[in-house]
Amino acid sequence: MALYEVPAPAKINLFLHVTGRRPDGYHELQTVFRFIDLCDTLDFDLRRDGLIRREGEGLAGLRPEQDLVIRAAYALQQATGSKLGAQIRYRKNIPSGAGLGGGSSDAATTLIALNRLWNTGLDRQALMQLARPLGADVPIFVHGESAFAEGIGDIFTPVELPQRCYVVLRPAGAVPTAQIFSSPDLTRNTKSVIISVFADWQTGQAQKKARLTGPSNEGMCMQTRGNALFGRNDLEPVVLANYPSVRQMAEALQSAGYNARMTGSGSCFFIEFDAVEQATRAQQEISSKMLVGGSDRQVSVENDALAAHGSPTAVVEGIWVCPGLSEHPLRHW
Repeated sequence: MALYEVPAPAKINLFLHVTGRRPDGYHELQTVFRFIDLCDTLDFDLRRDGLIRREGEGLAGLRPEQDLVIRAAYALQQATGSKLGAQIRYRKNIPSGAGLGGGSSDAATTLIALNRLWNTGLDRQALMQLARPLGADVPIFVHGESAFAEGIGDIFTPVELPQRCYVVLRPAGAVPTAQIFSSPDLTRNTKSVIISVFADWQTGQAQKKARLTGPSNEGMCMQTRGNALFGRNDLEPVVLANYPSVRQMAEALQSAGYNARMTGSGSCFFIEFDAVEQATRAQQEISSKMLVGGSDRQVSVENDALAAHGSPTAVVEGIWVCPGLSEHPLRHW
């Protein structure tokens, strides 16, 4: 028995407000999570000897006891008393230390997939209880829907989000989450908002866009440099102050007029568009005018606002066009 090509999607934080700090050191947050179509994939082969083993990409330097996938598998095994094991193979597409939740998503997919493979029969709420100790972002991937999140990011209210497409950009290097949250420069007192404020803002943006795309303004929406975004990411200034490669990319995008925002604790930024065609055009422009890393992605730099931030080192090491997902691919497993 086996499950192959099981997806583990990335997430973005449409905004991320830090509203306080608890006595235990955890931070109170408000955010909206959205899944995007950038996925790791995992294969699970049943083992009857009870062992959990792993293989594949992205494992260099990651000890098994640190691996969220292994920890998730053992958590399910221990909670259910299952005597079965699994051989798990990774194919990584989501970069680490990027604010996209790749490791957390892999762990959630492991819980959901092994619950099916081992026939352990836990419902979603039971899996959520196993997800919480694994990491702050793991529960949203088990929850499986776009959500307005509060608490430490694990209290969810489902939200309806319009169809959107995102250009996701990764600079050189990774950003460690713990370091950013421990920074004395982090804003920790952003005023809380209620979910209706976000919903009303979405409605207002839709009405504004409808006016701009009327007969007398045909095509204006297609010239956008990225949609307006609600709120802000409170972690972004700390990352920009401490990571020159991230700051260089952000400044280049800003100079070119793109409305880009960091997701999570970084390092990736995203730009939101209404349609795939808009996002693809933006990706092509950025790829042609900024230094983009990779043997097949390195291009010459032109002399304009984007190029002004070029250097011998790639400004952008990865760039993807990612449609937003209405729900997690495993939502109904």
